[in-house]
Amino acid sequence: MLKYQQIASEIELYIEKHQMQQGEKLPVLETLIKEFNTSKSTIIKALDLLEKKGLIFQVRGSGIFVRRKKRKNYINLLSNQGFQKDLEKFHLSSEVLELEIRKPTEAVAQNLHIDMDQDVYYVKRVRYIEEETLCLEESYYNKAVVPYLNKEIVTDSIFKYIEDGLGLKVGFSDMYMQIGKLTDQEASYLKLKNGEPKLTMESIFYLTNGTAFDYSKLTYNYNQSQFYILGTGI
Repeated sequence: MLKYQQIASEIELYIEKHQMQQGEKLPVLETLIKEFNTSKSTIIKALDLLEKKGLIFQVRGSGIFVRRKKRKNYINLLSNQGFQKDLEKFHLSSEVLELEIRKPTEAVAQNLHIDMDQDVYYVKRVRYIEEETLCLEESYYNKAVVPYLNKEIVTDSIFKYIEDGLGLKVGFSDMYMQIGKLTDQEASYLKLKNGEPKLTMESIFYLTNGTAFDYSKLTYNYNQSQFYILGTGI
């Protein structure tokens, strides 16, 4: 983790620990520079990161302020870290349906920017929140970037393993959303009825160096899924 990312995490923990509310003021820039014993540019990058995440807002000449907390049980639609953190106060679990090494389809190869003779890990699992179905997930991981996955890792948080276990840093993502109706197979996995509504989200996740490592398709259970977007003006 880079210095500015570490500082951003510490400021976020400070906000949570002190249960700071909308409009409460954080220490000024000069105080943060002294407290973290770092440069002005590093603090500015940390604050910019927090602002992009929707945790603070800055008013020129007035200071740094806390933003309103998100609603409970809502998933950040634009998160690059999966939804584990948004739902950390809930019991989340996974049922692994398939885990294997295979060759990519043409669509998968294009989305991961790899050749069709390269290997990918294919992961198919159902995610649960408080024992209720949340989504059906199908993911393809570039094996050149993520060289090893097993059932234990896939049952837990794959992104946590990628960052903590492999020491890689998730950078950004492309997301495509579509509203439709459930197929028979999707409905059976989500314990819903064929033809009921669904939100399907296709995502391509990249490392900070721009390497695509994960192409995923998530089909959400409309009964359990609530999303939010924090507009930043950036």
